[in-house]
Amino acid sequence: MVPRNVPPNPEACVSAAFEAAIRAFEPALPLAVGFSGGADSTALLVACVERWPGQVRAVHVHHGLQAAADGFEQHCRGLCERLGVPLEVLRVDARHAPGDSPEDAARRARYEAFSALAQAGRAQVAIKSVALGHHADDQAETLLLALSRGAGLPGLAAMPRQAERGGLTLHRPLLAVPAADVRAWLAARGLPWIDDPTNADTRFTRNRIRADVLPALERAFPQFRSTFARSAAHAAQAQALLAEVAVQDLAVVGEPPRIAALRALSRARQANVLRHWLVREQGGAPSAVQLDALLDQIAACTTRGHGIHLKVGRGAVRREGEELRCYNCPPSPKATR
Repeated sequence: MVPRNVPPNPEACVSAAFEAAIRAFEPALPLAVGFSGGADSTALLVACVERWPGQVRAVHVHHGLQAAADGFEQHCRGLCERLGVPLEVLRVDARHAPGDSPEDAARRARYEAFSALAQAGRAQVAIKSVALGHHADDQAETLLLALSRGAGLPGLAAMPRQAERGGLTLHRPLLAVPAADVRAWLAARGLPWIDDPTNADTRFTRNRIRADVLPALERAFPQFRSTFARSAAHAAQAQALLAEVAVQDLAVVGEPPRIAALRALSRARQANVLRHWLVREQGGAPSAVQLDALLDQIAACTTRGHGIHLKVGRGAVRREGEELRCYNCPPSPKATR
């Protein structure tokens, strides 16, 4: 953990983009702010507290994945006491399963923790809105990471500005604000933040993108943040259209899907509706290889005796009679205080 405590500097460049983003942010109150102790979530928390005094609480998710995690919590407690902001600390099991991405596992654990906060009534007042400190650099990293993995439209859409999840509305009000502007705003107030040492670990692809690729893009294409955001928005719009088609097709093929009805669709629409169904059943999408294998089996399924039993996504899909069934979906991780 590397603490940062910048002395107030009235002449520091205060980000107009940051302040405009906060002015445009209109969440339902009361509001929870995801608070890691880093610069981005610290700036977001302080700005929200200044705008809605008495209506904001901080939520710190303790992942327990590194020795510094207890220090992160102590820092967050100290700053919240200084700001007079209520703090909720949720401890989660964010260990990843074999073959799973550590980043994806930690993200799922955080979202489950936020949902638990709303559903279990841990807060003194029911929380329906959570603000997250992702900014324009995070959005560019997410898009580049998706490209590096050969992701489809859901990945290329990157992070939405607003999404409904687990009974909560998740907001990312800073997606149009560069990281440097967020830190300039925070530094002007002389407030401390911490740098997670794992952010410098270049074994992780996202960190290599941040350290090497973004600076190169800054030199070659200074407007890359806004153009990347526009491409992500186009992908999100296309994915929304595919989701509408999937809902319509799922109503036709049924839940669980009937094999004969699936075979009446084109392969592309089969893939689309099956991906939609599996995400609903499992909470995660199948890989391209798994989905192709399932589509091949459906194409070959011309007799009653043709069996289907494949590992798909986070579980397995098998044929039962004239239908496909999904099994062995793991339970969601639980959050504790």
